Amino acid sequence: MAVDDTNQKSDKASGGLKRYLPLIVLALAMAVVFGMGWHKYLSLKTIGLNYESLKTFVADNAVLALLAYGAAYIAVVALSLPGGLIMTLTGGLLFGWLLGAVATVISATLGATLLFLIAKTSFGETLAAKAGPWLAKLRDGFQENALSYLLFLRLVPAFPFFVVNLAPALLGVPLRTYVLGTFFGIIPGTTAFSVAGAGLGSVIEAQNASYQACLATNPANPDVDCPYSIDTSALVTKELLAAFVLLGVVSLIPIVLKKLRGDHGQG
Repeated sequence: MAVDDTNQKSDKASGGLKRYLPLIVLALAMAVVFGMGWHKYLSLKTIGLNYESLKTFVADNAVLALLAYGAAYIAVVALSLPGGLIMTLTGGLLFGWLLGAVATVISATLGATLLFLIAKTSFGETLAAKAGPWLAKLRDGFQENALSYLLFLRLVPAFPFFVVNLAPALLGVPLRTYVLGTFFGIIPGTTAFSVAGAGLGSVIEAQNASYQACLATNPANPDVDCPYSIDTSALVTKELLAAFVLLGVVSLIPIVLKKLRGDHGQG
């Protein structure tokens, strides 16, 4: 009897380790990236200063460059690194807006799905089992209209991307619904910023010329005296935000109609 109990405990511990292993690996990878400061390279300065080299590499190795971009984007999303906008702009800059948008949507969806699966496997189901009445009610309500809610969260840029990636895992959203909501929900924003990225070439070339001219004067403190700056704030206009919000509101129409029909039926 004691041996059986020991074996059961061992199997349970082994199963628990297997369940949390992907989360542990992900957390370690995040710790390494942030600890080494590699996330700081996700900047327009890094892209800009290497623009000519990147263009040459893409021209000579189109397929390899596209695969490398996709792999990098998957890693950025899965590790919840800051720089998704920079990556999307880079995709449009290097591959053109259409190919860049397609590659970005696919890669971002894969990265988000990977994070979703890790979170759902590691603690999503455990949380569901231990959820109190209020959380259970929230999960039921979210699952009932999961696709509409997901589209709203993806379309309206008011929520951090990594939060939208994780929350559905805790709310019991089915994998298929999550993938569809993510894929279609990020298309408008990705396309808009890919188009913006495709038009940054001349801006980067002008900034590079100005930056190199400043460095040629041998400034005492290059980082301060020769700032490298490409303003992306102009890319996010009020009109663009309003368009995303409008799309988000449209995605909620099915929920409103369902609610109205339910109230009418009860009446």
